Amino acid sequence: MYRKIMKYLEMWKNSPYRKPLILQGARQVGKTYSILEFGRTHYENVAYFNFETNPDLNRTFDGDISPNYLIPILSHIAGTTIIRKKTLIVFDEVQLCERALTSLKYFCEMDNDYHIIVAGSLLGVAVNRATFSFPVGKVERKTMYPMDMEEFMIANGEEDLVQKIKESFDTNTPLPYALHQGALQLYKQYLIVGGMPQCVRQFIENKDYILVRHNQDDILMDYLDDMSKYNNLNEIKKTRLTYDNITVQLSKKNTRFQYKLLKKGARASEFENAIEWLCLSGIVSQVYRVETIKKPLDNYRDIDDFKIYISDLGLLCAKKGLLANDILYMVDDINDFKGGMVENYVNLQLTINEYRTYYYRSKRGAEIDFIIQRGSDLIPIEVKSADNTKSKSLNTYIDKYHPAYAIKISTKNFGLNDNKKIVPLYATFCI
Repeated sequence: MYRKIMKYLEMWKNSPYRKPLILQGARQVGKTYSILEFGRTHYENVAYFNFETNPDLNRTFDGDISPNYLIPILSHIAGTTIIRKKTLIVFDEVQLCERALTSLKYFCEMDNDYHIIVAGSLLGVAVNRATFSFPVGKVERKTMYPMDMEEFMIANGEEDLVQKIKESFDTNTPLPYALHQGALQLYKQYLIVGGMPQCVRQFIENKDYILVRHNQDDILMDYLDDMSKYNNLNEIKKTRLTYDNITVQLSKKNTRFQYKLLKKGARASEFENAIEWLCLSGIVSQVYRVETIKKPLDNYRDIDDFKIYISDLGLLCAKKGLLANDILYMVDDINDFKGGMVENYVNLQLTINEYRTYYYRSKRGAEIDFIIQRGSDLIPIEVKSADNTKSKSLNTYIDKYHPAYAIKISTKNFGLNDNKKIVPLYATFCI
């Protein structure tokens, strides 16, 4: 299946400033598959090493970790000759071997003609919590996410539709009605299936939402296991409680994260480490409120006021126990959850496009769902789960801050009204 990460990997391979690459991201987002597929299509051979399935590999890095010492040994273990520029070296689940991560420094300094990509599902947790000697300045880092809406549509054979959506986005011209309705249907399917590659593949092959849900439940169990295996003993219960509670938070009219919803008397000091673990593992993200609209936005964030979103829409719906028909027909029973679910969807698409997202709320309660910096402009984004055209908060914001333009995301077709760019939900990936 088509993954956008391939273009990045090609740029990395051909860059004269290339360094060993660390590819991180949540479990099951497709890191290993993408790396190996890239290696097969762009190199003469691949030398693959997995520190989880082969724990004895750690002993190779106990002593000397210079390239001259390691390469002959790694060639022997892999059963293939490792050749500069022609072999892709892959260290998988590298968070389980601190010395292997440290060795990247010496590959960069002593022999950078060896092409190395390392991957790990919990690298963020390991690097921040353990005693890792991280090779600062000697590596590139890239985060990989689940498939976005564009990748999902292409996987479903809708390349032509994707192109038409991009053209309508650029020109603010409505799609033909039939195409618009078809794209909205694909969007609803994406909410159910999500972007985990294995789930997408199952859906394409079988169109069976029950099989997809079974796979999602397995991934959620893997996440819970990780919380036990790679976490401080005192934090396991708090981390699980926080993760399980996110769907409750997103069902509230105000989706701001509230500690009191975790348990009676809960405080930030009790759960902040659990939230940090979930963010570092890549399975959730925090979006902070900004107190004023100035650059850089990060300077004006309120660290005590934030929302938490889950990293995949399919997993979100699985955690909530929503049936496929609940989403396909947007039944009234899920009205309380629609707003939070759609916010989660938009945040994920923006994050995959490498935006740092924030939200804004005035002293009088007027709230803007997302603020991003697009080019040199600070752009407000209003999100609606249907075709609601009311935008009192957005109008208040525009009157106060006079942005270059605003974006309204809903089920409405493309357009441009009063300097507000109308973007259908399925086209968020274009932003």
